[in-house]
Amino acid sequence: MLNEKLVRLRGIFAEMDRALIAYSGGIDSTLVAKVAYDVLGSRALAITAVSPSLLPEDLEDARIQAAEIGILHEEVETHEMNNPNYTSNPVNRCYFCKSELHDTLKPLAIERGYPYVVDGVNADDLHDYRPGIQAAKERGARSPLAEVGVSKAEVRQLAKELGLPWWDKPAQPCLSSRFPYGEEITVAKLQRVGRAERYLRQLGLKNLRVRSEKDTAKIELPAEEIKQFVLTTELPVLVAAFQDFGFMYVTLDLEGYRSGKLNQVLSLMA
Repeated sequence: MLNEKLVRLRGIFAEMDRALIAYSGGIDSTLVAKVAYDVLGSRALAITAVSPSLLPEDLEDARIQAAEIGILHEEVETHEMNNPNYTSNPVNRCYFCKSELHDTLKPLAIERGYPYVVDGVNADDLHDYRPGIQAAKERGARSPLAEVGVSKAEVRQLAKELGLPWWDKPAQPCLSSRFPYGEEITVAKLQRVGRAERYLRQLGLKNLRVRSEKDTAKIELPAEEIKQFVLTTELPVLVAAFQDFGFMYVTLDLEGYRSGKLNQVLSLMA
């Protein structure tokens, strides 16, 4: 079944002839870049959008991964932070982010002679609240993983089978997703969240989020890791580090890490 999906993925790219990939360096877009390169070679181009909402470490990962795959890789700046519809952080913030991305990529694709812009949206994403998907569709982008029904788990399985060493890389959505809807997003806030998450990763933690609400940092870890974290971490040192980053208060979410947690407020708004 999964091999059939891979065959269909390859078929999609063969029909495209040339493709530009919106490539963040996450495992979804990395798998798309790998399959595109395997089929199209130099006729595939991966583009990474660079903005304050992308961690410098994630950009470096994207560069390394693209180089190992062999795909042509370029970077472009996007300017969603100049759009108050984005920085005011409404519930459809992601729509304005993806609008900026694809309004940047589509003209570039046309100029370079790429008839298609593709992204890493997978089949599971279609069942989540993702207003950015609509923005991409409106601009003609295609989502090969979703088209052939590849789930997130299947993305990782395919990536592993194709020899990508990052197949189990934790999901790392843009830093703007760390803020509750309605709280203004600024470059300074993005930077302090980025520094805080980088600090925790340097402690050896992988699956985590630092949610930011005004002057408070809320650390989310997998529930099964919370006890060990509290017992083994020098908490006063951690608090001092977070305060140096710009937070006043540091808390630990006892429910544990859950992707998309801030979206639970949407049910209360309905």
